[in-house]
Amino acid sequence: MRPVSEFGRNATLLSVSTLTIMSGATISASLPDIAARFSDVPNVELLSRLVLTLPALFIAVFSPIAGLVIDRHGRKPMLVAALVFFALAGCSGLVADSLTGLLIGRAILGIAVGGIMTTGTALVGDYFAGPARDRYMGLQQAFVGIGGTIFLTGGGFLAELHWRAPFLIYALAFLLLPAALLFIREPVRTVAGQAAMPRDGLGPRRVMLLATLLAGAIFNMICFYMIPTQLPFYLKSMGLEAPSLAGMAIGLGQLVGIVASLVFARFRQAFGVMGVFALAFGSMGSAFALLSFAEGYNGILFAMAVSGIGMGTIMPNFAGAAMMIAPPHLRGRISGLLVASIFSGQFLSPILSQPAIGLNGFAATYALAGVAMLVAAFASLAARLTPRIPLRAEGGRS
Repeated sequence: MRPVSEFGRNATLLSVSTLTIMSGATISASLPDIAARFSDVPNVELLSRLVLTLPALFIAVFSPIAGLVIDRHGRKPMLVAALVFFALAGCSGLVADSLTGLLIGRAILGIAVGGIMTTGTALVGDYFAGPARDRYMGLQQAFVGIGGTIFLTGGGFLAELHWRAPFLIYALAFLLLPAALLFIREPVRTVAGQAAMPRDGLGPRRVMLLATLLAGAIFNMICFYMIPTQLPFYLKSMGLEAPSLAGMAIGLGQLVGIVASLVFARFRQAFGVMGVFALAFGSMGSAFALLSFAEGYNGILFAMAVSGIGMGTIMPNFAGAAMMIAPPHLRGRISGLLVASIFSGQFLSPILSQPAIGLNGFAATYALAGVAMLVAAFASLAARLTPRIPLRAEGGRS
């Protein structure tokens, strides 16, 4: 592949990856005004919040289906179609005249994001291997972090103009369509030589590794999502009620996460897959413990800075590990299962954490999550140090 084409391909994939964070963050600032606009609708308080969370449910449901489709029919058609539906469904909030219509648009958006994320992850597995894949995964996570910061901030400013205005941001997907059509090439594996691919599945050992990986992704998101969903309320319980304080704290974690993701490949080369999991779970567990003991805003900021190390390294590590496990003919399906696991955890997080907070309070619940993540860190370290349980990449360390 010529350098210009390769640069265009990589730039397109990186740009597409930033869209996935838009499924919720872009319109979060509009939620109060959406509730006010449809105040005559029964259960509007619940339904207006579903505008934010409903995409995650449909991402989780549709991603495995998308994985099956792209393994059988190719990557590029799914990516192009998903970009179109992403833009149309995202922008539907500009014209939807009912809360039901708004929710239908958000459900379709979730389906589109599932297609984009699943296809994007599979394409990384197709295009890259070994250290090059690790470098790309880290760079991709940095782009997601930067995109999240830009879209969250931009959505907030646009929401001050009108609650519908943030939905304009979804039209950015239309700008990526020409690049996807021009630079994304169907991997040879998906259009030729299919009959030569083995059809005997993963085998018992890889199935066990994959099941453990997917369970870890669900667990990680259940715990991690306690930060954006519960931290503002935790700060309020401490007397820190300004919304900007929560935004700055979460933003600090994102900033550290961007830096950590840029050096992910070095961590991966030095510590191996399980070593990076130990580092990421350990930093997140320590951050949650620090949150539980924080007595003021400075303590919260320090905890969030520590959490950024885990935020920036664990997601590319999950994706990289999944691609190491997946044989080429199953990359799409395994990518879909990983995406489904991530968003299942995101959807379940407030459902599980809210009752625990009601019973035990914020500090104790954060402490409990911290202990659980530290246990995961020690388990990852034990696996890293046990030669009988390797997880090897092409040319990498276990």
